[in-house]
Amino acid sequence: MSDEATTHYSAVIDQMTLGLRFLNDTFGPCGRPRVAWHIDPFGHAREHASMFAQMGYDGLFFGRLDYQDKARRMKEKDMEMVWRASDSLAPPTADLFTGVLPNGYNPPQGFCWDQSCSDAPIQDDPSLEDYNVDAIVQKFLKAANDQAALYRTNHIIMTMGSDFQYENANLWYKNLDKLIRYVNALQSQGSKVNLLYSTPSCYLQELHRANLTWSVKTDDFFPYADDAHDFWTGYFTSRPALKAYERVSNSLLQVCNQLEVLGGPSSRRGPHGDGDSETLRRAVGVAQHHDAVSGTAKQHVADDYSKRLAVGSAHCQVLVSNSLSKLSGSSVPRTYCEKLNISVCPLTESSHEFSVTVYNPLSRPVTWPVRLPVNGTHYTVTRPGGSLVDSEVVPVSQATKDIRRDGGYAANELVFQATAPPMGFSTYSVSLVQNQPPPAPPLPGAPPVLENQYLRVTFDPDTGLLSSLTNLETKQTVQLKQNFYWYNASVGNRESIQPSGAYIFRPNSSTPVPVSLTAKTQALKNSVVQEVYQQFGPWVSQVVRLYEHSQELELEWTVGPVPVRDGFGKEVITRLDTNINSSGLFYTDSNGREVLERRRDFRPTWVLKQTEPIAGNYYPINSRIYIKDQEQQLTVVTDRSQGGSSIQDGSLEIMLHRRLLVDDFRGVGEALSEPGEYGEGLVVRGRLLLALTPPSTAAETHRRLAESLVLQPLLSVQSGPLRPNTRLEFSGLQGALPPAVHLLTVSEWGEDSVLLRLEHQFQAQESAKLSQPVTVDLQKLFSTLTVVGVSEMSLAANQWKDEMTRMDWKGRTGEKPLQKEQGDPSTWEVTLKPMEIRTFLLRIKR
Repeated sequence: MSDEATTHYSAVIDQMTLGLRFLNDTFGPCGRPRVAWHIDPFGHAREHASMFAQMGYDGLFFGRLDYQDKARRMKEKDMEMVWRASDSLAPPTADLFTGVLPNGYNPPQGFCWDQSCSDAPIQDDPSLEDYNVDAIVQKFLKAANDQAALYRTNHIIMTMGSDFQYENANLWYKNLDKLIRYVNALQSQGSKVNLLYSTPSCYLQELHRANLTWSVKTDDFFPYADDAHDFWTGYFTSRPALKAYERVSNSLLQVCNQLEVLGGPSSRRGPHGDGDSETLRRAVGVAQHHDAVSGTAKQHVADDYSKRLAVGSAHCQVLVSNSLSKLSGSSVPRTYCEKLNISVCPLTESSHEFSVTVYNPLSRPVTWPVRLPVNGTHYTVTRPGGSLVDSEVVPVSQATKDIRRDGGYAANELVFQATAPPMGFSTYSVSLVQNQPPPAPPLPGAPPVLENQYLRVTFDPDTGLLSSLTNLETKQTVQLKQNFYWYNASVGNRESIQPSGAYIFRPNSSTPVPVSLTAKTQALKNSVVQEVYQQFGPWVSQVVRLYEHSQELELEWTVGPVPVRDGFGKEVITRLDTNINSSGLFYTDSNGREVLERRRDFRPTWVLKQTEPIAGNYYPINSRIYIKDQEQQLTVVTDRSQGGSSIQDGSLEIMLHRRLLVDDFRGVGEALSEPGEYGEGLVVRGRLLLALTPPSTAAETHRRLAESLVLQPLLSVQSGPLRPNTRLEFSGLQGALPPAVHLLTVSEWGEDSVLLRLEHQFQAQESAKLSQPVTVDLQKLFSTLTVVGVSEMSLAANQWKDEMTRMDWKGRTGEKPLQKEQGDPSTWEVTLKPMEIRTFLLRIKR
């Protein structure tokens, strides 16, 4: 049961594929579920519903929705609906029947019979003093009739159980057997209530047989609140390091899957030992759980999730090494520098000569900035063709030295831009040049203008803060002030006892406190990169970075340890204030795919009574958030799932880190105060990418940037000079795929079988150029594999597409039935329409 706010669609699809394949292998077709049962996630994403529909599910039931939304739905008997979960996919492709459970995942009050419960058991021996059959039956009949008044058919679903229950199942079933017997016995006296053990699928079938017309929902169920001051929007950011690690691990898994296919059987058993992708696949799957990547587990449980990801990553690294050895012809051991974000890599720090292999999992060529910790002062970098690459050596920043302490000893970083082909690698040679002067240190003082051929960035000379961003191609300039703030986390007050915690975000003021009104700055410029180092205080710093030939601005933020000795828990944000006339609107992605419009203090399906003006306007960001007006759009792309909003017109804020003092009474049982490596509090570093574009072309930019951060190139390093006859460049594809197409999955499925997913990345009408159908020839896809057979499958690859049947539901929209669509041009050529993901099982020859 994955989380829905903080998960990326690619990881959810992988998780579901893994689980549904287990069910197929274990039980066969009769074990294939038809109902999605998401009774505990804390808000529900539209993209999840779309994915479930494309996986062949007939319906979705969940327990949690906003208390105001639920009250309105109960009043209007609108607890069940058709969820139209895509603006781009033609109905009913992404339509999913959706039902709200009446009691969450709990039984009606008074009917809990677990060993952890205190409700009276049914005593049906009349000689006992506490005989209570008549009283309990009447109480149950009232509960059933009260519930029936909220739903539209003569069938109702009643959940019996809760968290941590059925540990002694005999208690439950002994009482349920009696309840069924005595309630149904009243039918002989005219009662119309019939009680039976059932399943969600059976209930859904009866709703379908009712042949009713249902309301249609087109937005999502965020944010979720269970009372006026209890908004579950804190977990959008909770445990930001775990959220980043899950994202990086998912990226590694995709690389691992691809190289397992390209390297063949020798990738699993090769010169570097036995490796596998399954260990990481399971670890990433478990990490999607609604108390895992969400950040809402206890500290020792969160540590265990990280440990599982680390173990899985180690297994995958062996597989990657084996595969790259085969593809390159070099079996020299490889090192994966996993602490590059704090400039630590012992091999590059100590070697005078080494090579760097950049593997690109995307289906288009990628140019990527490489930053390697070194102790030399000048190096030559050679690309696969033999020509020199422009490179520079820059000093390691003081902020980085403070974080890593004695964990690494590199004085400098080698910086260069590497290009890798689609689904392939490039290897660069690096050699130290002796007896060169040290690199120039960053210069203090008023920050300069940063400028390349695409962007100009200015700073306020008095405050050291960003002041403007200009797109030099379109001649657009936006006033842009960026700073760091913190909300004082409530510990409860007279208005409500609710504090901020792992789940709940509740600031005690709508006005955040600036970490500092000014930033101490240093600047560094060379031919590869221009950087301004900003120090906002002892626990917040940032590097504003513009690479040569880059069309986006990078903000590398570092926050922590968040101080709490003053008695205040802190929710740390960065805020970007602009002169864009956003008119109360902003936009966030849904699980990394389709974008949804958000309106401040507004919900599309009910009249909102806003009680928390900050927390009640926060939404999950999985990859991007933006504001726009008629002329310009400012997009912020994130490297992990975070919470964010636009509290004022022209403003965007993103929550980066949280450290709190008390629990929020939602089940964690401890305060969200991560100790970090040294026990002083967690330090987190991350990146935001900023793009300024006209709204008409913005989608092309923000989808490219989001894709590049979700599927980052994997770097591996080998010591010493390159061996003769080493293959330095390789692509697993015959050529780059069209820009609208994303290669979502290339994964081993069995002997001579490969699971392939192709995805159209654009929504309908999102781009005049790229929101068009695209055709791909599967036989012209791979460079080293020959496709000899193809069968299309459901999204989760647990049934053949042509055998997939789903219930039809009538919605109150009046749309005409779907016309039969034109098929693919041929067996091998497949056409993708906007936002379509198509899944194929390929039979291959190597």
